[in-house]
Amino acid sequence: MQRYFIHFAYDGQRYHGWQQQPNAASVQQTLQQALSTIQRRQVDVVGAGRTDTGVHAREMVAHFDSPETIDTSQLVYRLNRLLPSDISVTSLHPVDNDMHARFSARARTYHYYVHTRKNPFLHRYSCYLTYPLDFDLMNQAAAHLLTVSDFAAFCKSHTDVKTTLCQVTEARWVQDTPSQWHFVITANRFLRNMVRAIVGTLIDVGRGRITVDQFVHIVSMQKRTEAGESMPAHALFLEKIEYLSNSQCRV
Repeated sequence: MQRYFIHFAYDGQRYHGWQQQPNAASVQQTLQQALSTIQRRQVDVVGAGRTDTGVHAREMVAHFDSPETIDTSQLVYRLNRLLPSDISVTSLHPVDNDMHARFSARARTYHYYVHTRKNPFLHRYSCYLTYPLDFDLMNQAAAHLLTVSDFAAFCKSHTDVKTTLCQVTEARWVQDTPSQWHFVITANRFLRNMVRAIVGTLIDVGRGRITVDQFVHIVSMQKRTEAGESMPAHALFLEKIEYLSNSQCRV
């Protein structure tokens, strides 16, 4: 049995997230069906993590096992012919059998996109904000996230998680154009709805609704009800997944 990593991207607009579920279209189900059709057997894929309904991925990674050696370039070609236009496979390669798409991941990076000037070509993938924002203050607040270990304040209520501890190594707003920005956040793991809740609370700082000190206090309270609203899913992208050691992947 040989394990393979598959790297792919998707537009999440018409999917109910990554994870397969009854009576709803998911990215996992769509990918598994395509692989199973080509391989002429049931193929189960394990993703690097879950994305919520409507969230996109520029790079998602999953693994599956095959009883036979695969012509990887040919399989990539056939998958892209079979998959819908909103899912694209970029590469596929064998890895050591103890590599795991989820548990071997060292870090994940998300971007959240906003724009402050109406633009018909951005509204599907960026959140239009009609009020002025102080991004310097927002970055001051975001820097505090690098000193925090418990992110319960940004975890969706009634979520069945064993721990709300995460290690954030990057959190900052980046300006792309005079009216376009994106929030970059990298961590070893993310809680459900965490990024969108953080962005919503940082925007409260930028609007002057709360101070940086109040933001720090909200984080320390560890209560979701104290933090800001969750921002819309359509502007959130899983950008990158990093693994423990490139030497463990046999390309």
